[in-house]
Amino acid sequence: MKSTRKWTILTVMFLLLSLFIVACGGGAATEEEPAADDSAATEEEAMDEPAAEEETAAEEEMAFEPMSVAAASCDYGGKISSIEAVDEYTVVFNLCKPDPAFLAKIAFTPFGIQPSEYIASTGGTGDILEKPIGTGPYMVDEWVRGDSIIYKRFDGYWGEPAIAETAVLRWSTEGAARLLELQAGTADYITNVSPDDFEAVEADPNLQLLPSANPNVLYLAMTNTFEPFDNQMVRQAIAMGIDRQRIVDNFYPAGSTVADYFTPCSIPNGCAGDVWYDFDPEAARQLLADAGYPDGFETSIFYRDVFRGYLPEPGLVAVEFQTQLRENLGIEAEVVVMESGAFIDESTNGRLDGFYLLGWGADYPHVTNFLDFHFSSENPQFGNPFPEIYEKLLEASTIADLATAEPLYVEANNAIRELVPMVPIAHGASADAALASLGGAYVPPFGATNFALLDPGKDTLVFVQNAEPISLYCTDETDGESLRPCQQVVETLYDYKTDSGDTVPALATDCSSNADSTVWTCTLREGVTFHDGSHFDANDVVASWAAGIDASNPYHVGNTGAFEYYSYLWDGLMNAPEE
Repeated sequence: MKSTRKWTILTVMFLLLSLFIVACGGGAATEEEPAADDSAATEEEAMDEPAAEEETAAEEEMAFEPMSVAAASCDYGGKISSIEAVDEYTVVFNLCKPDPAFLAKIAFTPFGIQPSEYIASTGGTGDILEKPIGTGPYMVDEWVRGDSIIYKRFDGYWGEPAIAETAVLRWSTEGAARLLELQAGTADYITNVSPDDFEAVEADPNLQLLPSANPNVLYLAMTNTFEPFDNQMVRQAIAMGIDRQRIVDNFYPAGSTVADYFTPCSIPNGCAGDVWYDFDPEAARQLLADAGYPDGFETSIFYRDVFRGYLPEPGLVAVEFQTQLRENLGIEAEVVVMESGAFIDESTNGRLDGFYLLGWGADYPHVTNFLDFHFSSENPQFGNPFPEIYEKLLEASTIADLATAEPLYVEANNAIRELVPMVPIAHGASADAALASLGGAYVPPFGATNFALLDPGKDTLVFVQNAEPISLYCTDETDGESLRPCQQVVETLYDYKTDSGDTVPALATDCSSNADSTVWTCTLREGVTFHDGSHFDANDVVASWAAGIDASNPYHVGNTGAFEYYSYLWDGLMNAPEE
C-alpha cells in the first residue's frame, strides 16, 4: 500500500513538470518527451519494485509479534518451562527436565494445532467443542448430534488430498449392528468386530478383517478415598479374588492374554518387576476377613456401554465381575451403566464410589503413556496418588537409556502390585473390518485410521465407530471415540507412521534437541493454511499449547476443564492456582 502511494505522488510530480516545460515553449523537448517518459517510467519501476518488495517483507515481519507461555519457575514440578515463538516459523520448547518421549508425545492428537485467533474468539469452549478448525485433509461440515459427523475434503490441504470428497462418521454401540451395516454395504469400514464374528468376517469374500496391533489393557478400578477401598488389604484381596483367565477365555477373542502387568510387554520396560497375583479365592477371603469384612460388603460396578478393543461386550463382562465378586469374595455389587461422557468425567476425576471398568489403548510406544498417565501425582482417578509409585516414574521418565531406566520401572511396577490402585485384567486382541472393495484399509498400531487414505471407489466414505464423540476439542478429551474424529481435522507437529509408532514430521519439518534434551527447537512447515483461510505460524502453536498446559490462560476452559493429557503426560499444568 505504501509503494502504491509513492508511485502516485511521483506520477503527479512528473505530469506537473511536463506541463511546466510545455508552458515555457520547449518544442524540441515536447517531441522527445514520449521516449524520455517511457525510459523514466521503466527505470523508476525497476527501481521501485525491489523497494516495494523489501517494504512489504518488512511490514510482514513487523506484523508478527511472537507469543510465549511460561511457568513462573520449574518448582511447579512439571516438565515444560516455556514455549516460545522465536519467529514466524520457529518454536522453542524449554523443558525443566529431559523427556526422551518428547517427539512421541507431540505427535499425539490432543497436542494438535488450531488458529490462535479462533481459540481466542471461542474463549476456548463453545463452538470449538463442535467445530474444530485445523489444517488436516478434511474439515468438519456438520455434526448432527445423535447421528453423524459429515466431513468435506479440504482443497487447500498442504499434503496429499483426501481420496473421497466426503467422509461420514457414524456410530453404533452394538458390534452386531455395526457388522450388519458392513454386510449390507451401508458402511465401508467398522471398528471393533465382536469376538464371535471374527470367523464370519474372514469367511465372507465381500469383507476383510483388519487385526489391530494396538497395545491395551482392561483394569478393574477402585478409588481409595471411599471405604472400604482405602484399605490396602481389601484391595489386595480383590486382586487375588478375580479369576482373570476365566474372563479372557469367555469374553475375548483368540490372541488376548491375561494382564500380568498394567503395561503390555510389547512396550519396553512395561513388564519389569514381579508378575501380578495368582487367582487364590481362599487366600483372598481370608485377607478380606482380616481387613474386617468377613462377609464381604455392598458396592457398585460402573461401566459405559462402549465396545473397545480392551473391553468387548462391556455389559456381559460387567455381569461376570458381579458374579465373581459374589461367588469368590461375598461382595454384592450392583451393575450400573452410565452415559459415556459422564462416566469418563466421574471416573477419571475420582468421584465413583465403587468399582469401575475402564481401559487404555496405547497412544504412543513408550511406557510413560501407560504408567505416567495413570499413576502420576496429578491423577486423582484412583484417589490419593501413591508417592511410592509416582516418584520412581518421575525419575525414570527423564532417562533415555532403557537399561538405565529399568531398575526404576521394576520398583514402580512392584509398588503398583503391592498397593493395588487397580487390578489389571486383560490385554485384548481386536480387529476392525471393511468392505473388500475398500482400498487402503488399515488399522495403525498408534493413533487412528486416517480417513483421507481410504479409497471407497465413490465420492463418499462411511466409517462406523463404537460411540458418539464427547466433543471435538481434543485438547481436553481422552476418549478414543473423540480422538479419532479430531485426528481427521486437526494436525500435530509430528505424526506416527501408519505401520509403527515411529514419528515423522507433520506441521513441523524438524524438531531437534540440545545435548541434554531440555531444549527442543521446531522448524515449522511454511505455506500451510487452516480451514478458515488463515495462515499457520508459530503463534498458533504457542496458543494451542498454552490453552492446554497453562492453567492461568483465559482460554483454558475446554469441555471438562481437566486437560488430562497435558497434566499427566507433562507432569502437571503450569501456573495452577494453589489449593
